[in-house]
Amino acid sequence: MSYRILASDSLSASRWDGFVAAHPAAHLLQSSRWGKLKAQFGWQAERVAIEEDDCIVAGAQVLFRPLPWGQALAYVPKGPLVDWNDDEQVGALLEAIAALARRHRAAALKVEPDLPDDPQLAARLVGYGFHPGHTIQPRSTLVVDLTPEPEAILAQMKPKWRYNVRLAERKGVTVRQGTEADLPAFQRLMEETGRRDRFAVHSASYYAAAYRLFVPAGQAVWLLAECEGLLLAGIVVFAFGDRAWYFWGASSGEQRHLMPNHALQWAAMRWARERGCRTYDLWGIPDQVGADPAAYEDPQSWGTGGLWGVYRFKQGFGGQVVRTVGAWDRVYSPLGYRLYRMAMALRRRMVMSEIRSQ
Repeated sequence: MSYRILASDSLSASRWDGFVAAHPAAHLLQSSRWGKLKAQFGWQAERVAIEEDDCIVAGAQVLFRPLPWGQALAYVPKGPLVDWNDDEQVGALLEAIAALARRHRAAALKVEPDLPDDPQLAARLVGYGFHPGHTIQPRSTLVVDLTPEPEAILAQMKPKWRYNVRLAERKGVTVRQGTEADLPAFQRLMEETGRRDRFAVHSASYYAAAYRLFVPAGQAVWLLAECEGLLLAGIVVFAFGDRAWYFWGASSGEQRHLMPNHALQWAAMRWARERGCRTYDLWGIPDQVGADPAAYEDPQSWGTGGLWGVYRFKQGFGGQVVRTVGAWDRVYSPLGYRLYRMAMALRRRMVMSEIRSQ
């Protein structure tokens, strides 16, 4: 079969996004706007696709991050978008990615397909020269089905969560869509939450760039929960195709008994459903749960710290546990790859040390 290779300069953003949105494994992180966002913060975004009969059949948005020793990391978040059962298609796309990687002097290619954890797919990845790597995106998550009517979605939640959604409304908590003028207040809330819960937050310029890229296009919303003029909590939700994702959230230490976070998640689900989304991804739970959900049905088996507190909150919204196949690395330069892994291990230790010192 003869494929035509398309590079970034021959792929318009609209055509690329049309392909991504229609693909069975479509994901926001493969959209052109996500590439534009990352390009403002140290990455270079390139796209490569293979075309058959004037139709794009597979492709990848590849992010390149320069490494200090003159090489780069090639990273495909939530991709590539390809039929992994079609050896010829996969081979053609991987060769096109490798050619692109050589031009950027990439030491390795990291991919994180947004596909279910499957031993057969893992075996195929090994056959294509990949081995398991360190994940960047959460491997396990909870996904809420938005196709039922709103009352049915509420009914899927645990009783206490339904009660808290209604309690927030009774207590006067209101949720509104934030504007660009709200970004400084949201940043302060994020930094407060990061200090309290010990996690790193993005810079104000990062959130502002995301707002300007996605909100005017209708692909994101900043939702803010308030009571009597006091900002209590805020979340950021993205949408692409028929899927929505909850990426960032922050809350004040004040008035938590008013349950603003429950009100926000319910408002986010309704926003996503109204714009045609069929699923709502709560984005990130302990991977132990994804690996063996049955072993963690009893709350007594849950851990503490890390993502466990987040899981206690998210699991009450009635989502389905989903675990992806994870991250896989294909090495182009063994020495460069070893240096990359050492640098990443050092960086993780420094980040954790900084968080613990806060």
